Amino acid sequence: MTISLAKPTRTHSFDTQQDSAPGEVAIATKDLHIYYGTFLAVRDVNLTIPKRKITAMIGPSGCGKSTVLRCFNRMNDLIQSARTEGDILFQSQNIYAPHVDPVEVRRRIGMVFQKPNPFPKSIYENVAWGARINGFKGDMDGLVEQSLRGAALWDEVKDKLQQSALGLSGGQQQRLCIARTIAVKPEIILMDEPASALDPIATLKIEDLMQDLAKEYTIIVVTHNMQQAARVSDFTAFFMVDDKRAGHLVEYGPTERLFTKPQDKRTEDYITGRFG
Repeated sequence: MTISLAKPTRTHSFDTQQDSAPGEVAIATKDLHIYYGTFLAVRDVNLTIPKRKITAMIGPSGCGKSTVLRCFNRMNDLIQSARTEGDILFQSQNIYAPHVDPVEVRRRIGMVFQKPNPFPKSIYENVAWGARINGFKGDMDGLVEQSLRGAALWDEVKDKLQQSALGLSGGQQQRLCIARTIAVKPEIILMDEPASALDPIATLKIEDLMQDLAKEYTIIVVTHNMQQAARVSDFTAFFMVDDKRAGHLVEYGPTERLFTKPQDKRTEDYITGRFG
């Protein structure tokens, strides 16, 4: 099987051989540098994200966590001054190569934002929208139900699918946004502080949902909540800012090891609240 991310005017296939490789890599960065104009915002990021696991990105404000996250599906392309150096490898090839279509990248690598952002449409149309614009010709009712079930929302909304999504609670809106994301069948789901605007009960539902979704999807989550990272993630990447204000990766590894036996004292200091 081949998966094309090419722009419509050219043809190019991504090698899927890595799908069956030991360790199963979802996405990886190599010598990644991110600039805003002439300012180096993030430097020297080398990460290998495993498939169907939850990877958390933690660190103090301004250390580049969200900037790196947005690079994974080329959302930074929407910022005129942003540019990258280095590679981000999805299925062994660079998603920033000239022939790659960023719209197709964003379909395969979906994103859930910090603040729920449902469209001012019905619950049904929110879920169906992405699939429809991507040319889905199958059973839309079935896809909407499947996606809402996947987001643990179906039982709460099945009798009001034609009502406005804006009438849902904040936690329900965030789960609706997750349903909208999974409706287009991504391989990776990026989450930027997905529970920071929610109350503790809604946060717990999002965390439970993340762990359920990781059975089928790779999840990369940015969070300021270290307890949340410790609860839900399999791997954790700790970022901080150097003396030139550039964010960089300090330490990356299994969450349990990083939180209990960090290899870098800066990681230990951050986790124990000595700085940040």
